[in-house]
Formats: sequence, structure tokens, C-alpha cells
Amino acid sequence: MANCAKAFQIGVDVSKHELVISVEAQAPFTLENSSKAIKAWLKSLPEHCQIAMEATNDFHMALTEQAHGLGHRVYLLNGYRLNRYREGIGGRAKTDSADALLIVRYLQREVDELRPWEPAAPGYRELQMLLHRRATVVRARTQIQQSLQGLSLLDNALKRLMKEIDKVDRQIARLIQTTLQQAQWEADWQRCQQVEGIGPITAAALTMAYKRGPFKDSDAFVAFIGMDVRVRDSGQKQGKRKLTKQGDPELRRLLYLAAMQAKRQPAWQGFYQRYIERGMSKVQVLTVLARKLARVVFALLRSQSDYDPQRRLQVQALMHC
Repeated sequence: MANCAKAFQIGVDVSKHELVISVEAQAPFTLENSSKAIKAWLKSLPEHCQIAMEATNDFHMALTEQAHGLGHRVYLLNGYRLNRYREGIGGRAKTDSADALLIVRYLQREVDELRPWEPAAPGYRELQMLLHRRATVVRARTQIQQSLQGLSLLDNALKRLMKEIDKVDRQIARLIQTTLQQAQWEADWQRCQQVEGIGPITAAALTMAYKRGPFKDSDAFVAFIGMDVRVRDSGQKQGKRKLTKQGDPELRRLLYLAAMQAKRQPAWQGFYQRYIERGMSKVQVLTVLARKLARVVFALLRSQSDYDPQRRLQVQALMHC
């Protein structure tokens, strides 16, 4: 393998303990998903290979980072698109070997449309981890409250437990702010909070997402978050619009909560009401508002300017006159 000058195209199916690899659509083989095994295998490859895989929790990161560090081009594929591609070519099998072959085939045909993976800015992974840990705390708090609600004998114990959970939440929030300061992102974090409805945690998540760029425009930023709309129309039939939901679900949840806060603010009440009057449901309008908040934040971070609500209102008035 090492004597061949050709840059291979390689598909990898990733799981926690092993990698199933197909080189140039040849019969797949299995490799232990460990740093030592990955390092030895990568050393056997020629330079500048193209390696594609589907992001799977964090199980793909060892291969991704090591391959990129050695100068290979790494592509992280979208799972939804990969499944649709399987259906499109009539694939029936869903095994690790079949997935490795599917990935390398997709890479061979679509490589010109794919964007190579680049390492995240320092602080990104730490922030992402903290935000996800906080989300776990929030879910646990809600589940415990719902589960023990109405048990009067446990009222005092529940109150004490909620105080401890709230203490953990505050500690995570402080760690998030410290991470933002260390990454020198605090100014952008504060800039995000100038927008009505966006609090410190949502601002941290949006700042983190923006730093994962660069993004061509606000559409690309919204798509990264997974709040872009999938359209399926055919002839006279108009399909149902759905969010792609391709990004981080925690960021979408935080943006939706921010929209719930923003709709109560005078600056966004007219925006919210206009869409309600069009016959859209409250959930649909809140989704539209969440997407709008993401676009406003993108504009602020890209221009490095402060939020001017009057300027935003003037633009909205022109759009609706």
C-alpha cells in the first residue's frame, strides 16, 4: 500500500470499538478504533488520501484528527444524506461493511461537492462539551421534578436536591464564561446578548457555532445549525416543509427558547404577530423567529458591530411595505 503513489479514496464506518474500512471500494477490513492502531494504519498510506466517514458521537475524532494531522483530506458526511443516497442506489443491506462501501462510493462520486474537515478553533470542543453537560443537568432537573411532583413527604428533600442541581448549573455557567474568556470570544458572547431574547447560555452556543466557520453567508450559518428548511415539491403538489435538523440539537433547543423570550419583547411582538395572522401555528412562528435571531447574530458577529434595534425595525418595515 505504501509503495503506491496514488492518493486513495477511503470510506470508513465508525463505531466505538472498531473501524470498518474500504480502500478504493475494495473488500472492507476491520481495524481497532484506538489511537495506536489508527496511527500504524495511517503510516501505511500514501500521501494526500481522501478519507470519508460519518460523524458518530466522538468515536470518529481519533481517526479524523490523526488523518488531518498527517495531511490527508478528511470528509465528515451527513448521515441523512448518506441514507438517502443508499435508497437512491437501491441499497438494501445495512451492515458495517456495506456502509464502508457506501461511504467510499459516495466519496468517489460527490467529492467535488464536499467540504474538507478542518479542526475547530481552540475552545470549541470545550464549550460544546460544557453546553451538552449543562443540557443533561437541565433534563435531569425537569425529569426529577415531574417524577416527584405531588409527593408531599419528599417536598423538603426535593427542594434540597433542586438547590444542589441549580448550584451545578451555575458552576457550569461559570466554566462556560471562563472558556469564552480563554478563547478570547467574550466580546462576541456579549454582543450576542444585545439581541432581545438571547441570554448568556444561548449566546455562548451561538458564538461557538459561529467560530466553527467560516460561513459564506447567513444561509450557511442557519444550515449549520440545522434550522434550514427541506423543500419537497413535485408538479402541482407542494410538500410539507421540515427543518433539516442537521446541526447540534442543543443549539436549536436554546434558540427556540430564545424565540419564546423574544416574542414577549416589544421589538419582536409585531414580527411574531404578523406570522400568526398568516395562519401559521405558534410552533412554526417560533421556529421562524429562532431562525431570524440566528441571522441577526450572524450579521453582528460578521460585521463585529453592536446591535441596533432601530436599524433592524427599519429593515423589517421596508420588507413588509
